[in-house]
Amino acid sequence: MGGVKMPAKKRFKTNYPGVYYVKGVSIATGKSEKVYYIRYRKDGKAIDEKAGRQFQNDMTPSRAAKLRIRRIEGALSNRGEREAIEAEKKAQEDKWKIDRLWNLYKETLTNDKTRTSDDGRYRKYLKDRFGDKEPQELILLDVDRLRLKLLKTLSPQSVKHTLTLLARIVNYGAKRNMCKPLPFRIKNPTVNNLKTEDLNTGELQTLLKAIEEDDNIHARGIMKLAMFTGMRRGEMFKLKWRDINFERGFITIHDPKGGTDQKIPLNDAARALLQEHPKEGSEFIFPGRGGGQRTTIGRPVNRIKNRAGLPKDFRPLHGLRHLYASMLASTGEVDMYTLQRLLTHKDPRMTQRYAHLRDETLKKASNLAGSIIDKASMAEAKKQGEKNVINIEGHNKN
Repeated sequence: MGGVKMPAKKRFKTNYPGVYYVKGVSIATGKSEKVYYIRYRKDGKAIDEKAGRQFQNDMTPSRAAKLRIRRIEGALSNRGEREAIEAEKKAQEDKWKIDRLWNLYKETLTNDKTRTSDDGRYRKYLKDRFGDKEPQELILLDVDRLRLKLLKTLSPQSVKHTLTLLARIVNYGAKRNMCKPLPFRIKNPTVNNLKTEDLNTGELQTLLKAIEEDDNIHARGIMKLAMFTGMRRGEMFKLKWRDINFERGFITIHDPKGGTDQKIPLNDAARALLQEHPKEGSEFIFPGRGGGQRTTIGRPVNRIKNRAGLPKDFRPLHGLRHLYASMLASTGEVDMYTLQRLLTHKDPRMTQRYAHLRDETLKKASNLAGSIIDKASMAEAKKQGEKNVINIEGHNKN
């Protein structure tokens, strides 16, 4: 009884003649990958030959095209030469190069934002320079040259993210015995991103006036909420009505920068703001186009900032988060642990940038105590002086 003939897989063309691919599944990760084939004629007969897999063999359309040319030219007609090349090809396939490690490592990244950012950094700055190398082939000079080159156009923080990604990829392979660890320590550029913005009383009053006068209700609401709660820009963009618990007095922040979901108090000012804010048929409090999640609000908040005459380097939303933290720290009544919880800082060192404000308030309080004692001492001295004068006058009369 004849078997059932399975339908042929759909072929997808590439930009290279005689090179096509079908969709397959990676043996290592179970994820979708491309399987490349080449088509050529030999002795008048059409031949379809598997060239290799996208991830398992690091195969690309360009490499497949080169293999096709060698087949057409008959470079592999000799059996011994063919076996030698196949052996070399197998050896190359077995090598864990940076590109191969990255393709496996990125599948472990569960955070979509992190995966997208890392993928962009890898393709832009690491793939062409290191992708075809094994980790043990890298030398410190190569990485140093990359660091110096990137610093010409990128911020130190962006360069650090890129170099850290390279280290993470290699560490991923080394921990699984796929490759050797880097034979040197990557030197990251010095990053000073602890910029703390603040506003004096006059600047704050001018800003509040500019906010009230603007006709963009979402810009007004977002800037005020940042001022009242210290929430981050992205957290406010993702904020939904169901995240506000008016009854218990809490705001739930999903997927904050620190990691796990957090709850912060819904203070009276934020409560009043949100209760007056109109609902527009969207689950988001500050919806974007079509009622979906907002992605930007730069133009209106910068308009408000400029109208208020704030410094050019003041970041409208992040600056208001700093203002919120600075105001609390300056009271001297909020300890650093409480402030850390309110700002949802995962690392307490991030909160320490405000410690000096609290310290200054404590110093003033301490100086006040000394001042009170000084005044009391002066009053006592004055009293004693007056008493001595009276005694002297009384003695003279006698």
